Amino acid sequence: VNLMPPRWAGEPPLAGPALLAHRRRLLDRMAAAGMDHVMVGDHVTFGDGIGNDGLTDAASVVTAREDLGVYLAVYLLSLRHPLLVARQLVTVAQFAPGRLSLGLGIGGDDRREVIACGVDPSTRGRRMNESLGLLRRLLAGQQVSHDGEFFTLDRVRIRPAPEPAIPLVVGGRSDAALRRAGRLGDGWLGIWTSAGRCAEAIAAVAGHAADAGRTGVAWQHGMTFWCGFGASGADARQRVAPVMEGLYRTPFGRFEGYVPCGTAADVAEFVAPYVQAGCSTLNFIPFAGSSEAAIDAVTEVREILNRSM
Repeated sequence: VNLMPPRWAGEPPLAGPALLAHRRRLLDRMAAAGMDHVMVGDHVTFGDGIGNDGLTDAASVVTAREDLGVYLAVYLLSLRHPLLVARQLVTVAQFAPGRLSLGLGIGGDDRREVIACGVDPSTRGRRMNESLGLLRRLLAGQQVSHDGEFFTLDRVRIRPAPEPAIPLVVGGRSDAALRRAGRLGDGWLGIWTSAGRCAEAIAAVAGHAADAGRTGVAWQHGMTFWCGFGASGADARQRVAPVMEGLYRTPFGRFEGYVPCGTAADVAEFVAPYVQAGCSTLNFIPFAGSSEAAIDAVTEVREILNRSM
């Protein structure tokens, strides 16, 4: 479950003790409900300047609870130097071995964010490929020498290597993202796509992996869903639509076909085909009458899926 900070949802911002108490209460509720992980996002300066540092958020969660994993998605790797990211990941993983998963993206929702970070948007794909290749080697504890288009390293090593390894899951809907996932990733993470397209994407990733000579990958494919919960679809829609429209500056109709709305049973029915398509991870960005109600609703979705699949 991802519970967006109140400032993202148009609510008064929390800070200091109030924010810590709010987060602690919600994390306790998720752990008690048997959630597998908490999802945290990542943006440097999105829209009118909002955002949060994903790795800082991840560290705050894994040190607050010892019984919850953290799924960071999607982390904008193409805006950072892979050596610095590797060190940050190793630092967080030392507090939580086996409890950190990393979804990776190129940052396409706000072109201005990419430019503000000093990155030419037209180079994001190539930069991501180079960076992800280096990140895999650094996280494996290898000594890396590299002279590429964007990065140069001379006999650099990051230790200790995380054990177990941190899953590197590639997000994105483009064909380039699917190639990247197959050749360099441990899985693919989708959003705003149909169940049919999800199945096609997973098959394409397997094909790209085979072309690259990769075998025996323990794939960790997943989907992220914005969703609204309520007594009816219309009621649930009113909870999620204004937040998405405010954040993305886009009419909700563009997303509506991919955003399940209704009761927990309705949402479970919507996402079940994605599990059947091969997704082992489901991330939810839920909106209900309250944050607590959102957690309870996702818990019910999980229970329905576990009973039926």
